[in-house]
Amino acid sequence: MPLSPLRLRLLVTSLLSVSFLGALDHTVVSTSLATIAGELGALQLMSWVVVGYTLASTVLLPVLGKLGDVLGARRIFLGSLVMFLAASLACGFAHDMTWLIAARVLQGMSSAGLQLMSQTIIAQVTTQRERPRYMAIIGAAFPIAILIGPVLGGAITDYWGWQWVFWINIPVGAAALVLAVIAVPHLEPGPTPRHFDVAGAAVFTTALVALVLAVSWATERTAGPAAAVALALSIVGFTVFFLVERRAPEPIVPFHFFANRTIAAGTALSAIIGVGLFSITAYLPTYFQMAYQATATVSGLVPIATVFGMLISNLLTGWLASRTGRYRIFPILGTSLGAAGLFAMAVLPVGLPLWVPMIAMSVVGMGTGAFMSLIVAVVQGAVPASQTGTITATINLVRQVGSTVATAVIGGVIGFGVAALLPSGLDASTLTPQLVHAADPAVQARVAQIYGTVFIPIFIALAITYAVGIIAAVLLPHGWLSDEPVPASHTTSESLSA
Repeated sequence: MPLSPLRLRLLVTSLLSVSFLGALDHTVVSTSLATIAGELGALQLMSWVVVGYTLASTVLLPVLGKLGDVLGARRIFLGSLVMFLAASLACGFAHDMTWLIAARVLQGMSSAGLQLMSQTIIAQVTTQRERPRYMAIIGAAFPIAILIGPVLGGAITDYWGWQWVFWINIPVGAAALVLAVIAVPHLEPGPTPRHFDVAGAAVFTTALVALVLAVSWATERTAGPAAAVALALSIVGFTVFFLVERRAPEPIVPFHFFANRTIAAGTALSAIIGVGLFSITAYLPTYFQMAYQATATVSGLVPIATVFGMLISNLLTGWLASRTGRYRIFPILGTSLGAAGLFAMAVLPVGLPLWVPMIAMSVVGMGTGAFMSLIVAVVQGAVPASQTGTITATINLVRQVGSTVATAVIGGVIGFGVAALLPSGLDASTLTPQLVHAADPAVQARVAQIYGTVFIPIFIALAITYAVGIIAAVLLPHGWLSDEPVPASHTTSESLSA
């Protein structure tokens, strides 16, 4: 449904504010985790503050996507925002780690609704031609949150207390809620399904939880048998999920959509973003602290350069796609840049000036940003309007699962690789950048060589991932973004309407 220019601006402002809150809540907590765990006295449960949030936001994506199509995106969006504010309040009042983890799970569930419904609402109030520009603006919330979240979280923790890391959401979220009530239109929900895919949702949740536990435990030497059991359960669960979805009259993940080339290629590109870039970003500071002898502060410049390149490219390509109507060239260029940047990281000699790898990773960020939000808009245009929420959930789901699994795999490779190559006298479990920087030059050089050796195959594997993405991008059908609104009766087609 078309909106007046003023109301559309108000809507985009509201959706951007809420998307930023959801994205920021994932990054702002990282620098306050140690303080929180220390005050609540449960250091062993610290990781679950993050894992619980991430897992909840991932598991609910297909369910919320389906509910958005059935009940209307506005209801799910406003309900998620109210739940997010309530969960933020509960997090700040947590008196033990169990309470905090439970509240973070609720935050993750509501954050998934905010992010997903923001993209769905934009798709339902804009034409295909307009959509990339507005989707890029909403998508800018994520890289901005990565840039300022850790610093903001540390400052709030130091000066106000860790509780305000969560409570800061209340005034900002309340203002966004008032604006959302005014700006978000009443969107017509889709037809009420005869059956809701309860079995599919339950099996998918079980399989995904088992997968996350398996990849998390795989990095712990003492949890080998448990990781194997969880992995086996996950494989069985996803197999059963596939069979259930093939038979379900109203599946939460409609596999028949993947017969459409636009959807299949777009979904593959979305997964490549999670696997190829989001997975490695968390390990870059450690790599540069160990291999380049950089301080913690200086090592953070490389991921900042990566994310800044992503932000600029995301906004630029969204504007260009909306202006020209062309979209296929941007994923092709983006995946090519990503592959080239990561391959350069693999062949760069350790010890070069830090600005050299900063340039290489900024190229990767620019390449990723070129299709990060655009591909969501393109895939949305290839399905009936009544199933926009479902396909938006699917394309976000593969990105998050890819990131989660690849992050755990890379962490395991680094842990085992470094431990196997360290000379006697150095323990991988207690090896810190401060310890290495204080060691004699020979030890520093040896550790730098080890980290360089371990990271080379990782960068090559990620470069190959982006190279596969080039193939997926080339397989996108030729087409133009239409200026006409997508009607509710629109049927799936091989290319976007001209």
